[in-house]
Order: sequence, then structure tokens, then C-alpha cells
Amino acid sequence: MNQSDPTDHALAAIASILDHPETQREPEISAGPEKSAVEDRPVVPVAPEPIEAEGYSKIGPGPMAAIRFRWTVRREANDEYFVDETIGENSAPVVSGPLAPDEAIRFVDNRASEARQRFEQIRSEMSGRAAAANLVRKDVGEM
Repeated sequence: MNQSDPTDHALAAIASILDHPETQREPEISAGPEKSAVEDRPVVPVAPEPIEAEGYSKIGPGPMAAIRFRWTVRREANDEYFVDETIGENSAPVVSGPLAPDEAIRFVDNRASEARQRFEQIRSEMSGRAAAANLVRKDVGEM
């Protein structure tokens, strides 16, 4: 490998950034009395836009679309909202409702959160079992 290899320089730069993360710098103080246009404007809080319940949807985690959950809010007559929960693309939905619009959104968010937590727990357990199996294989191979 040549001493002027650009890869070495890039790796050295990355390593130095990781070893010495940039500290937060203090803002520079201006010597003059002038203020920027940004400083003169008052800070106005921005309210988040309301989420439209009809069509609100989330997809659960997972490596395969055939077993992935999906939650979708739909509106029916009399402004009643229902949540369709499906597994994969061609399954019949499990319907929850009627719900108020904010309840339907909260329902979808809670189900998606629970699914993500379960997925992460299973993935963690599988990783732990795989690591343990590798240790057992190494021990057996040394005998």
C-alpha cells in the first residue's frame, strides 16, 4: 500500500473525529451594536398541524411483507372511524371501532409501538441465542 493512499487519509480523518468530537462552540460576540435580522424577530411557537385520521396508517416491523402488520384508519357513515389491522397483503382485516378520530390515531400508534417493542425483544433474544450457539460451537471445536 502506498503512503499517499487516499483511503488512509480518509480513515485517519474519521478516526480523529471519533476520538475528539467537536465541542459545542460559543457564539461569536459582535463588536458592533448592530443586530441581525433574525435576532430582531420574535420567536413564535409553531403549533403542529392536526393529523387527519382518515387514511392514517402505520406498518409494523419485520423482514418479510407476508407477515408484517398494517393498521389503517377509515371513516364510515356518521363520522365513525374504524381501524383495519391486517397481516400481509391479502389477509382479511380485523376491525376495531367505532372510535373517535383521535382515539383511532392513538390506537394505531399504540399497536405499532407494541409491535416494534415485541419485534425488538424477539430480535434481541435471537441474537443472544445465536451468540450462545457460536460459543458452544467454538467450545466443541476446541475439544
